[in-house]
Amino acid sequence: MPVAGGGFEQCYNAQAGVDADTMLVVATTLTQAPNDKREVQPMLKSSARAASQARHCHHLVADTGYCSENNVNACEVAKIVPLIAVARQDHHPHWSERFTEPAPLKADATPIEAMAHRLATLAGRAAYAVRKQTVEPVFGIIKSVMRFRQFSLRGLSKVTGEWNLVCLAWNVKRMAVLRPKVG
Repeated sequence: MPVAGGGFEQCYNAQAGVDADTMLVVATTLTQAPNDKREVQPMLKSSARAASQARHCHHLVADTGYCSENNVNACEVAKIVPLIAVARQDHHPHWSERFTEPAPLKADATPIEAMAHRLATLAGRAAYAVRKQTVEPVFGIIKSVMRFRQFSLRGLSKVTGEWNLVCLAWNVKRMAVLRPKVG
């Protein structure tokens, strides 16, 4: 992948689909693409395989790095409601903006405009806020607590297997925490 300052390094872009209720990793992908614009479709395929064995995914919540018309259309084809941030959001909006609904959506809105409107609603903002407490802790714990910061193997297929093992280890760790709560 290209790196800052010029040149290239052997790097990988790891993706994880995380269930909001349990924080279990339900889908994984790994690429050598430097950004996430093309990563929703592979994640939807991985998620569909997992959904055949568990419950179906109804919403896809992702940060602005995933925002593209192709990704929104792919979600709609898969009958999944996309909640992908269109742009960076202000961290400290005025109090009145936090409690108001947006103006009604115009009839000829594009899929991106419809998604942006959905994100601006109170329900959309609440659903998107869950992303920060669902996906971010998983990656943070994998990096900090489990001390997984770099891959040991080389080659996309081997590293994909290593990423799947790391996510499996996370799931075992997480299930140990969930077991007393769920039974």
